[in-house]
Amino acid sequence: MKILVLSDIHSNWPALKAIDESFDACLFAGDLVDYATDPIPCIDWIRKNATASVRGNHDHAVAQRVPVRKRTGLSRLAAKARPVHWELLSNDYLRFLGRIPVTRRLELDGQTFYMVHATPRDPFDEYLKQDEDGWRQRLEGIDADFVCVGHSHAQFCLDLGDKKVINPGSVGQPRDGDPRAAYCVIENGEIQMRRAEYDVSETIDQMRACGVNGDALELAEHFLRTGGRLLPEISGSDE
Repeated sequence: MKILVLSDIHSNWPALKAIDESFDACLFAGDLVDYATDPIPCIDWIRKNATASVRGNHDHAVAQRVPVRKRTGLSRLAAKARPVHWELLSNDYLRFLGRIPVTRRLELDGQTFYMVHATPRDPFDEYLKQDEDGWRQRLEGIDADFVCVGHSHAQFCLDLGDKKVINPGSVGQPRDGDPRAAYCVIENGEIQMRRAEYDVSETIDQMRACGVNGDALELAEHFLRTGGRLLPEISGSDE
């Protein structure tokens, strides 16, 4: 069985459509929307193809019409992009985002999967990267062969012995120094981290056409073209 694992698409349709993989099941670890400005085809793709999804903090904020409070770091970009989402998305799309579960547990091909966007302790906001001790603490009481997470926008796989923690990285806004769309494939129990090149200019042009401009557009282009590597003080922030 071939399982495609995705996270953090962030309304970047050119990045998502560049992932050319066959699959038997698709797991999505949250944050379909915000930052870029082409949410509809991204939501349609997940609705059609995802076997299971969990809600990310940006999905929740868009669905609940939460305004961006901060105007620093990546929040500047969210402040420009989020109102575009409210113009583009019908109530049906907003309801879909708001009804995605916060956690999921399921069985595929005889193996169990637990899904959460950030961590079980804080499903929306806690950042935890490749910290074995931290993940062991967060996953006490979680019975699963694979734990699929997102939020940090950085690919990693941790083998904790009784379970593996998989972050496929970000499809739409990588922050690990590689601008290509990031994702993961699990095939017959083997984990493969993969990347796909896409036309960043297409994403930037679409954002500009939707009214994102000035510093926000410059920040978006910087992150998309560099993979976020050059601004570590910003890359950890997430409105």
